[in-house]
Amino acid sequence: MSEVKSDLVYSKEHEWAEVRDTKIIRVGITDFAQSRLGDIVFVELPGVGASVEAGDSIGTIESVKTVSDLYTPVAGVVVKVNEALIDLPELVNEQPYGDGWIVEIETTVEATEALASLLSPEDYELLTVEE
Repeated sequence: MSEVKSDLVYSKEHEWAEVRDTKIIRVGITDFAQSRLGDIVFVELPGVGASVEAGDSIGTIESVKTVSDLYTPVAGVVVKVNEALIDLPELVNEQPYGDGWIVEIETTVEATEALASLLSPEDYELLTVEE
Protein backbone atom coordinates (compact mmCIF):
# COMPACT_ATOMS: atom_id res chain seq x y z
CA MET A 1 0.00 0.00 0.00
CA SER A 2 1.23 3.47 -0.85
CA GLU A 3 2.13 5.98 1.81
CA VAL A 4 -0.37 8.80 2.36
CA LYS A 5 0.88 11.47 4.76
CA SER A 6 -1.66 12.82 7.22
CA ASP A 7 -0.30 16.39 7.17
CA LEU A 8 -0.82 16.92 3.41
CA VAL A 9 -3.78 17.39 1.08
CA TYR A 10 -4.16 15.71 -2.30
CA SER A 11 -5.53 16.19 -5.79
CA LYS A 12 -7.43 13.64 -7.87
CA GLU A 13 -4.49 13.82 -10.32
CA HIS A 14 -2.19 12.40 -7.60
CA GLU A 15 -0.35 15.55 -6.55
CA TRP A 16 0.15 16.46 -2.92
CA ALA A 17 0.22 19.98 -1.47
CA GLU A 18 1.78 21.31 1.71
CA VAL A 19 1.52 24.75 3.29
CA ARG A 20 5.05 26.16 3.59
CA ASP A 21 4.17 29.76 4.53
CA THR A 22 1.10 31.99 4.61
CA LYS A 23 0.81 31.98 0.81
CA ILE A 24 3.44 29.44 -0.26
CA ILE A 25 2.43 25.89 -1.16
CA ARG A 26 4.86 23.09 -2.02
CA VAL A 27 3.64 20.53 -4.57
CA GLY A 28 4.86 17.07 -5.54
CA ILE A 29 3.49 13.78 -6.78
CA THR A 30 2.24 11.14 -4.40
CA ASP A 31 3.86 7.88 -3.45
CA PHE A 32 0.98 6.15 -5.27
CA ALA A 33 1.74 8.10 -8.47
CA GLN A 34 5.48 7.48 -8.43
CA SER A 35 4.95 3.77 -7.83
CA ARG A 36 2.55 3.56 -10.78
CA LEU A 37 4.95 5.44 -13.04
CA GLY A 38 7.97 3.30 -12.25
CA ASP A 39 11.55 4.55 -12.48
CA ILE A 40 11.54 8.33 -13.11
CA VAL A 41 14.17 9.34 -15.67
CA PHE A 42 13.28 12.99 -16.43
CA VAL A 43 11.24 15.84 -14.93
CA GLU A 44 10.33 18.92 -16.99
CA LEU A 45 9.88 21.83 -14.59
CA PRO A 46 7.98 25.07 -15.14
CA GLY A 47 9.78 28.40 -15.17
CA VAL A 48 10.03 30.49 -12.02
CA GLY A 49 7.63 33.40 -12.40
CA ALA A 50 5.08 31.43 -14.44
CA SER A 51 1.45 32.21 -13.59
CA VAL A 52 -0.66 29.07 -13.17
CA GLU A 53 -4.30 28.22 -12.60
CA ALA A 54 -5.45 25.23 -10.55
CA GLY A 55 -5.51 22.20 -12.83
CA ASP A 56 -2.95 23.58 -15.31
CA SER A 57 -0.22 21.33 -16.62
CA ILE A 58 3.05 22.71 -15.27
CA GLY A 59 5.44 20.21 -16.81
CA THR A 60 5.93 16.53 -17.46
CA ILE A 61 7.40 13.57 -15.68
CA GLU A 62 8.96 10.79 -17.72
CA SER A 63 9.50 7.25 -16.52
CA VAL A 64 10.75 4.14 -18.25
CA LYS A 65 7.06 3.31 -18.88
CA THR A 66 5.42 6.59 -19.92
CA VAL A 67 5.35 10.38 -19.95
CA SER A 68 2.73 12.08 -17.77
CA ASP A 69 1.68 15.66 -17.21
CA LEU A 70 2.28 17.35 -13.87
CA TYR A 71 -0.63 19.46 -12.68
CA THR A 72 -0.84 22.22 -10.14
CA PRO A 73 -3.59 21.84 -7.57
CA VAL A 74 -3.59 25.60 -6.84
CA ALA A 75 -3.47 28.91 -8.69
CA GLY A 76 -0.65 31.39 -8.26
CA VAL A 77 2.90 32.10 -9.37
CA VAL A 78 5.74 29.59 -9.42
CA VAL A 79 8.32 30.94 -6.98
CA LYS A 80 10.65 27.95 -6.72
CA VAL A 81 11.37 24.73 -8.61
CA ASN A 82 13.30 21.74 -7.35
CA GLU A 83 16.39 22.06 -9.52
CA ALA A 84 17.91 18.95 -7.94
CA LEU A 85 15.48 16.94 -10.10
CA ILE A 86 17.29 18.06 -13.25
CA ASP A 87 20.27 15.85 -12.37
CA LEU A 88 18.52 13.46 -9.96
CA PRO A 89 14.97 12.78 -11.20
CA GLU A 90 15.00 9.53 -9.22
CA LEU A 91 14.48 11.61 -6.06
CA VAL A 92 10.77 11.56 -6.99
CA ASN A 93 10.82 7.76 -6.58
CA GLU A 94 13.05 7.72 -3.52
CA GLN A 95 11.48 10.58 -1.55
CA PRO A 96 8.19 11.71 -3.12
CA TYR A 97 7.23 13.64 0.04
CA GLY A 98 10.74 14.87 0.79
CA ASP A 99 13.58 15.81 -1.54
CA GLY A 100 11.48 14.74 -4.55
CA TRP A 101 9.10 17.73 -4.34
CA ILE A 102 8.44 19.49 -7.66
CA VAL A 103 7.53 23.17 -7.25
CA GLU A 104 6.51 25.91 -4.82
CA ILE A 105 3.66 28.24 -5.72
CA GLU A 106 2.73 31.56 -4.15
CA THR A 107 -1.04 31.86 -4.04
CA THR A 108 -3.07 35.06 -4.20
CA VAL A 109 -5.17 33.93 -1.23
CA GLU A 110 -4.25 32.36 2.10
CA ALA A 111 -2.72 28.92 1.54
CA THR A 112 -5.37 27.17 3.62
CA GLU A 113 -8.10 28.77 1.48
CA ALA A 114 -6.31 27.74 -1.72
CA LEU A 115 -6.21 24.13 -0.52
CA ALA A 116 -9.80 23.93 0.71
CA SER A 117 -11.11 22.05 -2.34
CA LEU A 118 -8.44 19.31 -2.25
CA LEU A 119 -8.80 15.82 -0.83
CA SER A 120 -8.10 14.94 2.78
CA PRO A 121 -5.65 12.09 3.39
CA GLU A 122 -8.59 9.79 4.12
CA ASP A 123 -10.39 10.73 0.91
CA TYR A 124 -7.20 10.29 -1.11
CA GLU A 125 -6.69 6.81 0.37
CA LEU A 126 -10.22 5.91 -0.77
CA LEU A 127 -9.45 7.22 -4.26
CA THR A 128 -6.31 5.10 -4.58
CA VAL A 129 -8.03 1.95 -3.30
CA GLU A 130 -10.57 2.29 -6.10
CA GLU A 131 -7.91 2.58 -8.83
